[in-house]
Amino acid sequence: MSKTKCNHCHLEFDDSVMIKEKDLNFCCKGCQGVYHLLKDDGLDSFYDKLGNKTINPPIEVDDDINRFDTKSFEEMFIHTTEDGFKQIDLIIEGIHCAACVWLNEKVLYDTDGIIGADINFTNNKAKIIWDESTVKLSDIIKKIRSIGYNAYAYDASVADEQAIKSKRDYFIRMMVAVFASMNIMMLSVAKYTGFFTGMDEEVRSYVHLGEFILATPVLFYSGWIFFRGAYYGLKNRILNMDFLVSSGATLTYIYSLFILFGAKGESYFDSVAMIITFVLVGKYLEVIGKKSAVDTLDKIKGTLPLEATIVENGIKKSIPLNSIKVGDIIELRSGEKVCIDGFIISGEGNFDESSLTGESLPIYKRQGEKVFSGTINSDSVIRYEASKTYKDSTLNSIVTLLEDSLSSKPKIEHKANEVSKGFTITILSLSVLTFLVWYFLGIDLGFNYDGTNHFEKSFIVAISVIVIACPCALALATPIASLVGISELAKKGLLFKEAKYIESMAKADTLVMDKTGTITKGELKVKKMRLLDDNIHKLNLLYSVLEASTHPVSISVKKHLEKELSLETKEIFDVKQVEAKGIKAKYKNVDGKLFHLMGGNIELLKDSGINYKFDSNNTVYLFAINRKVIATFELVDEIKEGAKELINDAYSNGLDIIMLTGDNEKVASKVASKVGIKTFVAGINPIQKAEYIKQLKEAGKTVIMAGDGINDSIALAKSDVAIAMGNSSDVTISVSDVVLLNNSLESLLKAFKISRRTYKFIKQNLTLSLVYNAITIPLAMAGFVIPLVAALSMSLSSLLVVANSMRIKQKY
Repeated sequence: MSKTKCNHCHLEFDDSVMIKEKDLNFCCKGCQGVYHLLKDDGLDSFYDKLGNKTINPPIEVDDDINRFDTKSFEEMFIHTTEDGFKQIDLIIEGIHCAACVWLNEKVLYDTDGIIGADINFTNNKAKIIWDESTVKLSDIIKKIRSIGYNAYAYDASVADEQAIKSKRDYFIRMMVAVFASMNIMMLSVAKYTGFFTGMDEEVRSYVHLGEFILATPVLFYSGWIFFRGAYYGLKNRILNMDFLVSSGATLTYIYSLFILFGAKGESYFDSVAMIITFVLVGKYLEVIGKKSAVDTLDKIKGTLPLEATIVENGIKKSIPLNSIKVGDIIELRSGEKVCIDGFIISGEGNFDESSLTGESLPIYKRQGEKVFSGTINSDSVIRYEASKTYKDSTLNSIVTLLEDSLSSKPKIEHKANEVSKGFTITILSLSVLTFLVWYFLGIDLGFNYDGTNHFEKSFIVAISVIVIACPCALALATPIASLVGISELAKKGLLFKEAKYIESMAKADTLVMDKTGTITKGELKVKKMRLLDDNIHKLNLLYSVLEASTHPVSISVKKHLEKELSLETKEIFDVKQVEAKGIKAKYKNVDGKLFHLMGGNIELLKDSGINYKFDSNNTVYLFAINRKVIATFELVDEIKEGAKELINDAYSNGLDIIMLTGDNEKVASKVASKVGIKTFVAGINPIQKAEYIKQLKEAGKTVIMAGDGINDSIALAKSDVAIAMGNSSDVTISVSDVVLLNNSLESLLKAFKISRRTYKFIKQNLTLSLVYNAITIPLAMAGFVIPLVAALSMSLSSLLVVANSMRIKQKY
C-alpha cells in the first residue's frame, strides 16, 4: 500500500488512514487543526523554514492540566515581576531546530495576555511572562501542546541531564576525530616524503584511499556540529566560525575526492581532519563549562535543608521549606542552618555568617535581632519568627541571581572571530571569481597541469586559493598563544578555565577585590600576647581551657601557645560554654584547692563582676583564674604577602582598584591603607557586592573580581573575569573563571603579567596570518601556486604562528 506524507508533521502513513482535504493530507485531526491554525494566523511560512524535516504531531498528555494553576505550583515555580506580571521558566520538549523556536515564539506572542516569550535553542529553556488576568498558565501549556510540543517547569535535574548528554555527545565526536587524525597524519608523512623521493602511483592511490576512509567520518560525524552551526547561522544571516570551518573543510574534501578518483595531484584529507579536530576540542571545553555552571547551582541549593521545624500551639512539626509562611515560629538547634530569614524571639547565640559575609568570626545575636538563611547556629537552641518566605529568602535570592548571572554572562569574541566574518565570504568569493576567470577566459600563465582538462585546471587553481587561505593560521593565532600562556600560568599555580579569560585580563581596566581571605589571610593570628603571670602551672590551665573550646579565637590562641611554649592539659571539670562570650571551668590540684577558670572576651569578665579595663581595636581573648587576669591576647587578620606589589603593579598599568568587604569601616580603612588601595566600600552584603559590579559594567568597565567565599559568588559571576583564591569554597571555585591554586597574590600578579604578554602575541599572530594571506592569495589566484605548494605554505604559516607563540615562555 502506498505511503502518503502528512502536510503538517511530514510523517508518512498508509494512504488509507489519511484525512483527505482537497490537495491536502493529514494523519490525524490534531495535525489538520494545527495546519489551519497556522494558516489562519499567517504563520504558514513555518513549513518553508522546516523544509523536509519531520515534527511531532500535537501532544495529548494524560495529566491534570489544572495543576499548573494551583497555589502550590505557583509558589514553587512562578515569580511575580516588578510590573505585576507572572513569570516562569519552562523546558519545551520537542524543539530540534530554529524553525521550532520560531513557531513557538510566534504562537505564544500571538496569544492574548502573553507579554514575553523568549526561547533559548541551546537548552530549550523558555522564559514566559504573562498577565494572569487575561490568560492562565494551563492555557499557555495547552497552546504549546496544540502545535506538537510539550512544556513543563524548569527543573535543575532536567538541565543537569541535558548537560551530561551534550557533554557525552561532544566527547564521542572529539575522540573519533582525534583517533582518525592521528592515523591520517602517519599516512601523510609517507605521502609527502614520497613526493620528494618518488612514490609509485599505485601506492600513492592506496594512501589517498586510506586518508579518505579516515577523513570521511571526521568531516561528516565529528564535524556535523559545525555544519549544523553554519546552517543556523546562515538562517539568521550570520557568517560565523562554524561556516568558516565547514566551508574550508568541505571544499578541501571535494578537491581531494577529485584526486582520489583519477585527477592529477595530491589529496588533502589530512587538512580536513586536522581542521575539524582542532576546533572541536575548543567546542568540547565550552560544553564542559556549561556543565560546570549547572553543577554550581546544585551545590548552592544543596546547602539548605529540605525541611524546617515549626512550632504551632506548643506542638513541633517538620514541614517543607516552601510551605513556611511569614509569621511561622521556627525552632533552630545547635549546629543547624537557618533556612528562612527571620527575627529571634527566644534564646541567643553565635551565628556563623561566613557563607554570606566571608568574615571568619561568629556573630552573637540576641532576641529581636535578624538571622539570615544559609547561616549556622553554632551553640544554642533558639526560636525565631519567619520574616520571609523561602522564595524571598537571602540564600534563595543569591541562587536566583547567580543563575541569571551564569546564563547571561557575555562571551568575549576573539580577534580571529571578528576578522573571520569578512574573511570567509571574501575568500569564497575570490575562489569562485578565480574559477570563472580561468574557465571562461582561458587564462594560462604558463603553468602546466599535466593530465588535466580545462575544467580541472580551473578547479585546481580555485581550490589552491581555498587551501592556501585555509583558516589554519588564522584559527591558530589565538588558541596556540593562549595554550602556551595557559601552560605557563599553570606552572605558577594559576588555572584558567577558558583561554578567552587571558584576553579579558589583559584588556581589563578595573580590579575589584574582597578583603577577608583575598587581601588578608582570613586566619586570626595573635598579634600581641601579654602574660601577667608566667607560672607554668597556670599556663597549663589556660591551655586546658583553650583545648575545651572550638571557637575560632580559642583555636588561634591555642596554636600560638603551642608555637611559643611547651604546655600540657590538665583535668578540668564543670566546663560551661557561655554563649558568644567564652568558657568557664573548674580545676582541683593535688591539695584539693579549687580554681575557678574563665577565658573569653571582656563581656565574659564583666558578667562575672570582674572590672578589668582593656582597650584595643583588635579581637581580644582574656584568661582569668580566681577572678584575676593572668593573660591577654590581641588577634588580627594578617595581610597576605605580595599584596602591596600586586596593587602597585595594577595601578601602574592603569587599573582602578576597589576593595569590597562586609566588615566595618574602621577595619576596612586600616587594611586598605596598609596595602595602598585608594577606593574601598565597607559594610555591604553579597547582593550589594553584585550590584556594585553590575554598575561598574554598565559604566563601560571591564571588571576583574577576586574573592574566596560563597558570599562573593554572585559578584564573581557578574564580573568579566572571576578569580577564586585557592582556599575558596567549592561553589566559589565552580563559579570562577580563574583559580589561584596556591592562594598567593604573587601568583595573581604573575597572572596579569603573563596575560598581557600572551595578548600581545595573539595580536602579533593575527598580523602574521593576515600578512601571509595578503601575499599568497594573489599568487594562488594567478596560478603560480599548485595545491601541494599551497598546503605546504599553509603549514609554514601555521608553524610561524606556533613558533612566535613559544616566545611567550621567555622572560615576562
